[in-house]
Amino acid sequence: MKSETPSQPSTATPPSDPVERLAALRHEFGEHGGVNMSIEASTTFTVMEAGTMPEIFQGRLGPDDGGCFLYGRHFNPTVYVLGRQLAAMEGAEAGYCTASGLGAISSALLGLLDQGDHVVASDTLYGGTWAMLAEFFPRKCGITTTFVDIQDADAVAAACTDRTRVIYAESLSNPTLRVANLPILAQIAHAHDAKLVVDNTFTPLAITPMDHGADVVVHSLTKFVNGASDFIAGAVCGTAPFVGSLMDLHVGPLMILGPTMDPQVAHSISLRIPHLPIRMIEHARRAKLFAERLQSAGVVVSYPGLSEHPDHELFHRIGRPEYGFGGLLTIDAGDRARAEALMDDLQNTEGFGFMAVSLGYFDTLMSCSASSTSSELSDEALRSTGIAPGLVRMSIGFTGSSEQRWGQLERSLRRTGLLS
Repeated sequence: MKSETPSQPSTATPPSDPVERLAALRHEFGEHGGVNMSIEASTTFTVMEAGTMPEIFQGRLGPDDGGCFLYGRHFNPTVYVLGRQLAAMEGAEAGYCTASGLGAISSALLGLLDQGDHVVASDTLYGGTWAMLAEFFPRKCGITTTFVDIQDADAVAAACTDRTRVIYAESLSNPTLRVANLPILAQIAHAHDAKLVVDNTFTPLAITPMDHGADVVVHSLTKFVNGASDFIAGAVCGTAPFVGSLMDLHVGPLMILGPTMDPQVAHSISLRIPHLPIRMIEHARRAKLFAERLQSAGVVVSYPGLSEHPDHELFHRIGRPEYGFGGLLTIDAGDRARAEALMDDLQNTEGFGFMAVSLGYFDTLMSCSASSTSSELSDEALRSTGIAPGLVRMSIGFTGSSEQRWGQLERSLRRTGLLS
């Protein structure tokens, strides 16, 4: 029996709003008529006619063009549907999901790059991505990267060479919360026959990079999209030919390297996507409220929803303000010791949140970026990108009341000497 195949996308013009696109796509039935999609746990799939199998292995037939599903490391029906949901959210033709965010990033980049190719990347990135570009790719793949201030369009253009194939940025940089000027970056990339790849983990719904010229969008679904800090997952969104090429049986990074998402994980994450708009709005509302109060109290705070933020107008111009300005803010405690004292007090005295890496959880998560999620960067890179030793990144949750959580934060700030 042929495994459940996702229904084909409508030929009607898709809605421009990502939530409307998701709602239109989600109106499907499970294999047995259930309101949720079925979980296809098979590792291998039946081919009804022997002559079909060689066509599948040669890449001429697939689930959407007369073939069928093949093997769990290749396309899986449940993971396939989740990928389509992420593609709908991002306004992409296609998407597929992976076992981690770094699995998505590495697969997308290796799908675009060959030995000897060159990347121009933001100098402010998640530490794992920075290590991949700065150390792993040159040593293992012969792929080099020039890191530049992504806010400086002239520097980005000047860094491009005749071997540049990718410009890479985060829509909202980790952890400095600077906004990438995606329309300008897309113009530069395309002028140099390169692709713009954007990590949109920090701003799902709030920014849609493909609306502004991005060619490929990647996510760590572990964060806001999943929202419960219980699954590690990633996604790649782009054109149908590009996503299909990642599953090529000879050189496709998803197929050959095998960062396979478990269908049970895909099913669980799919059930949380309908709640994502509600969650993002509340994450952003609280982050903005706390940022405004911190700023009024004289605390050194950064949040793109503040009018004083250097990229506030840019975010407003390229983003979707109805979903807010993201759920992250940073506080500069001055030095590492005071940053650690603040986080320790917030967790162990007040119960405000947790000292933990990651973000997008329903409770607040706090980390000192220079010594945690950005620790892969060299000391020189940390200084040049403005990641100070005392910078505390907070992913603001939505448990408890706003006033209860603000009271906890205010008391800790006073006890640690950051608020008089």
